[in-house]
Amino acid sequence: MKFAEIEDQGANVIEAYGEGRVRVNGRDYARSIAVSAAQVALDWCPDDLDSLTADHLEAVLGEATQVLILGTGSRQRFPRPEVHFALLERGIGVEVMDTGAACRTYNILVSEGRDVVAALMLD
Repeated sequence: MKFAEIEDQGANVIEAYGEGRVRVNGRDYARSIAVSAAQVALDWCPDDLDSLTADHLEAVLGEATQVLILGTGSRQRFPRPEVHFALLERGIGVEVMDTGAACRTYNILVSEGRDVVAALMLD
């Protein structure tokens, strides 16, 4: 799915999402990535959601991150509760959704100037 253009504010913008790929600022990625306004992190996550730990997510968060959006592939699935609670204890809002919805939500929040990270797992 191709997304509508967002006015360039110098931030990373997700331009498209499709089965097994994500396009950020004109570059296609065919693996899970974590995206913030300033960077794209590769190789941040395990092969499956059940193996995901808070440490995986901590590695991609910035000091001022307000919200983490976790995209869990083609369908919404939730990580183990201790992963979610570790981020909430740090004061970071956590939203879990399918990866397509996560891409759209990330673009909205980054366009508002929010300090957001989208951790996107692909199927």
